[in-house]
Amino acid sequence: MMSEKLKLTSLPGKRNFWIAVAAAATVLVAVVAFIVSVQTPDDAESRAETALASVATAQADFKTSRGTYGSYWLAGGDRTLEAGQPLHAAGVEDLRSINCADGWVAAARIGSDIFLRSSLDDTTKTAGAGEVRRPDCITPAAVDAMLSDLGRIDRSPAPGTKPERPAGSSQYRPSYHITPERDWMNDPQRPFFLNGLWHYYYLYNADHPQGNGTEWYHLSSKDLVTWKDEGVAIQKYKNGLGDIETGSTVVDHENTAGFGKDAVISVLTQQDKGVQRQSLFYSTDGGFTFSSHQGNPVMENPGAEHWRDPKIVRDEANGQWLMILAEGHKLGMYTSKDLKSWRYASGFERSGLGTLECPDLFQLDVDGDPAKRTWVLAASANGSEEGRTTGVAYWTGSWDGTTFTPADEKHQWMDAGSDFYAAVTWDDPRLTEGQRLQSRQALGWVNNWDYARKLPTEDWQGGMDSIVRDIKLKTVDGKPALVSTPSKSLARLEGDPSSSGPETITPDGTAGLPSLPGGAYRLDLTIERTTKAVDGGGDGSEALLQFASGEAIFATVGYNFQDGAAFVTREQPAAGDLGPLFTQRRTVSAPARNGSVDLTVYVDHSSIEVFVNGGEQTLTSLVFPRSEERDIKLVTGGGNLTLKSLTHTPLRSTR
Repeated sequence: MMSEKLKLTSLPGKRNFWIAVAAAATVLVAVVAFIVSVQTPDDAESRAETALASVATAQADFKTSRGTYGSYWLAGGDRTLEAGQPLHAAGVEDLRSINCADGWVAAARIGSDIFLRSSLDDTTKTAGAGEVRRPDCITPAAVDAMLSDLGRIDRSPAPGTKPERPAGSSQYRPSYHITPERDWMNDPQRPFFLNGLWHYYYLYNADHPQGNGTEWYHLSSKDLVTWKDEGVAIQKYKNGLGDIETGSTVVDHENTAGFGKDAVISVLTQQDKGVQRQSLFYSTDGGFTFSSHQGNPVMENPGAEHWRDPKIVRDEANGQWLMILAEGHKLGMYTSKDLKSWRYASGFERSGLGTLECPDLFQLDVDGDPAKRTWVLAASANGSEEGRTTGVAYWTGSWDGTTFTPADEKHQWMDAGSDFYAAVTWDDPRLTEGQRLQSRQALGWVNNWDYARKLPTEDWQGGMDSIVRDIKLKTVDGKPALVSTPSKSLARLEGDPSSSGPETITPDGTAGLPSLPGGAYRLDLTIERTTKAVDGGGDGSEALLQFASGEAIFATVGYNFQDGAAFVTREQPAAGDLGPLFTQRRTVSAPARNGSVDLTVYVDHSSIEVFVNGGEQTLTSLVFPRSEERDIKLVTGGGNLTLKSLTHTPLRSTR
């Protein structure tokens, strides 16, 4: 009884205890809700102010502890600025901070609104409503690139462009790809930026097809979208050492070569009577005209059959210039202090890839993380032993000032199509160091030596250059891989888009596809594999995007869900046979993501460039429609699939 009595008399106290607990919990919830409401304000501007104030505090702490400022990119993988303490990014969709020696600029995106703050301006401003003050060492181009990364894309029509290419253009003349007006083109030479202009050269032969030898043809640009013809910059057969072949150009800001501060220095291969040597040409007018160095050749051939295509890179960490030279099955590494006297450092040898050409070496941050900064060594190669054709092979690894050490002995390929070769990559010197190592740009020669001299293009020969691409190093299927996407600047060529979907894709075709006037456009498709029968048609596995000219299909872009592979097939042109390699199917592994695949396809009269799953794989191909009449059809190889969405965007002409 005593225990029962004690139990009964204790009930009110217990009830009061739980009432008190409930009341305390209510207060706690209210406090947490208040804190959350303070930390994550309801309106966009207040949320942006909170996030950018967090950046300002972190930058001040970073400067105190490290003696410098830090970088950050919520969506890009850069967490340098956090230094062990997370930034307050709740309520913003993306947050980025770029830095230089004297300060920083940061931006936060919420929906379609972007807000800015800097080390010189402690007020939050909306992008477009007034320029934020910035340190002198952060250029307007760097701020614009940051805004572009956050989704603010300039879609104003590029000056000088037109809705269509000029009337009377030949059937295969591209609208927005680089081609010569006449004669022959091949290897691109890496662009550089100086005095407000991009300068770009490609190998050109005005004597084609009767005469041999190439020279450097010059184009200039303000935006890497539209180009001004500047004529031949370096002529062949002028200094007694033969024609002018592939090399690379640098701006000698510190006058290491002795031709003046900011002189433009080109080191390139000259070939005479089958002997390849390296020569130096210099320009003191910004790259418009060049003189041959009196001491040419700066590198005499040691007796090698293949000894060409020098790629010059500034190795700032080791205070030297670096040359990568294509030497048959080897890439030779040479160093110099003055661009004229070169010392052999090491070699990188690979068999099974044919004769290596057009090498490159650069750094990028894997997944945008500066802690995973990685070197990439690339070269044009022959993949026939792997069931491929020619293309650009690359390795990721490290460079210690003397030797490149690959992280994996196995190479990867930059593009799986038939026609992407001699690629060049570059960065923008106006950007901050962190931005330059997040991504760089690239373009390649769209052609294949197997049929390069037989193309049915009457008014010029040699194919074309690819669109400019943004490239990044991203972890794909467990390893770093180069991911390519169309340059954001190409948005300035876009007309009004039209969209359709969702639709069912059947073996007979897809209703509701847009008509395609003209031969220059962009397609964006998302295709999904169905999980059950649709209208009794069964579950399909292969989607086929067919490009037709009249009734004849001249090219197909396909995706096979069963194999997890994308592919391109082509038919021979009406005039002439380009050989069996031209019609071989080009396939690349590209696993579907959550049961669907994304395809972006750039079409330009005689070329197709395909970007799969955000550019994790690409396929570039020349194509030759039978006539000016064009159409597309989307079908399956059996069963049904789902077209979740398709957007057709016409592209303006740069001619």
